[in-house]
Amino acid sequence: MKTTYKIQLIMLIAVVVSSCTKLDEEPFGRLSPETYYKTEAEANSSVAGIYQSFQQVQGVSAPWTISVEGTDEFIVPGRASGGWFDQNNIDIMQHNVKADNQAVSNAWNNIFSEIGIANAVIESLNASPSVGSFKTQIAEARALRAYGYFYAMDFWGNLPLVTVGKIEQNNLPGTTARADIFKFVESEMLAAVNDLPAANSVNKATYYPRLTKEAVYAALAMVYLNAEVYTGTARWNDAVTMCNNVINTGAFGLESNVVESFKALNEGKTKEVIFAFSIDPARSSGGNAYMLYTQPALDQQRYSLPFAPANGFSTQKEALDRYEVQDRRRNLLQFGPQFKLDGSPLVDSKGVQLNLVNCVSFTAAADNEGYRVLKYVPEGVTWSGSNGNTDYVQTRYSDILLTKAEALFRSGTTAEALTLVNQVRTRSNATTLTSLTLKNLEEERAREFIWEGHRRRDMIRFGTYFNTTWTFKTSVTPAFRSIYPIPLTQIATNPKLKQNTGY
Repeated sequence: MKTTYKIQLIMLIAVVVSSCTKLDEEPFGRLSPETYYKTEAEANSSVAGIYQSFQQVQGVSAPWTISVEGTDEFIVPGRASGGWFDQNNIDIMQHNVKADNQAVSNAWNNIFSEIGIANAVIESLNASPSVGSFKTQIAEARALRAYGYFYAMDFWGNLPLVTVGKIEQNNLPGTTARADIFKFVESEMLAAVNDLPAANSVNKATYYPRLTKEAVYAALAMVYLNAEVYTGTARWNDAVTMCNNVINTGAFGLESNVVESFKALNEGKTKEVIFAFSIDPARSSGGNAYMLYTQPALDQQRYSLPFAPANGFSTQKEALDRYEVQDRRRNLLQFGPQFKLDGSPLVDSKGVQLNLVNCVSFTAAADNEGYRVLKYVPEGVTWSGSNGNTDYVQTRYSDILLTKAEALFRSGTTAEALTLVNQVRTRSNATTLTSLTLKNLEEERAREFIWEGHRRRDMIRFGTYFNTTWTFKTSVTPAFRSIYPIPLTQIATNPKLKQNTGY
């Protein structure tokens, strides 16, 4: 199904890939439901375009970058040898973002592009003479649109709420309050669940990687876990309910090792992945450029890559120090003297072994500064230039367990919460905890989900985004920075939008 779904995508990409993102323009008005959406295959191809656009939440560009930058697990240092210096990145890392930040603007454009594509597809499917046959596809599109609004709500708080495929110049949308965006996300996801198949009712080999009921329940669990941040009212019990909706199916479980979820050879086979994005650059269906952006250049010889990685994204001592020595998740981090797969030293052309050290400069870092995170391992990958075909992972079963644990703990049910946390820790050979605190819960999420796009949201929920410091963030952060500014380009385009307080 991975191959079939990608072939179907190509036809839609030609229609929507150049879609506009600014609110004053008229995007997504090019499809003709009377002549296009008549068969299930055509409907599937339209929805595939939404998945394709939404995969950026886990790719190596915005919005993924702004979900990890500004936290204690991610840095993009400028290199003394040239390259990678970007004041936009530095401002995010130091919690000094301004409304003209290009990375934040790119994230806005990409998220609202996905929302716009979803709006157009929903309108076209509903207008089709065959609409009665497209309940699943419409549900997928509504859930994906709501997912996009979840990210937008998380990043910017107050937003334009648009549910049409074409925005008229004389009727631009104003700003909708974050709490109302929350209600929309919740209601759309709950409605979509009714028309999606359960994981146990589909042939995983042919249905993967499309949304199931459980994938949307998992998304709702995340929404409810952060409800107090978004609306001022905690929804811990609802988060637990959504987690139980996934757990009680028995369709998912933990793999023996975290890394199994991030191997190309395991796509559609692992019991841990609840939702992922299908990637295949050979079929114009995205590309996983993780290795290019994150690894040192010498990894070309270590992994026999057809390209030299660009020595960019890094992590720091605070992230490494969270792991116990025997914790298998620590093996995903590269630090200290480096070796080839055969155990011999990984050396440059002068015979000097690569030794990765903690980053001490974010403007003129040496090439060996910054620890690395090898999340998407190159094992079994097919390369198209520097793009691999490993699917991006959005939701894993361990997130369900730790989300339930946190919601239970915050509700006063500590014993079951402790059991769930230890279930995740035991899988990675970490020491069993005998008691639990909020700090334990936050740090366990940081260990388990490093670079999976959770850390900023988690730090805001636990308060550490504001009241703690680390290597390149040396002062406390005011509360208004829990959301990013609405990009100046958007406000200039649409004067009905109201800038977030403090910017």
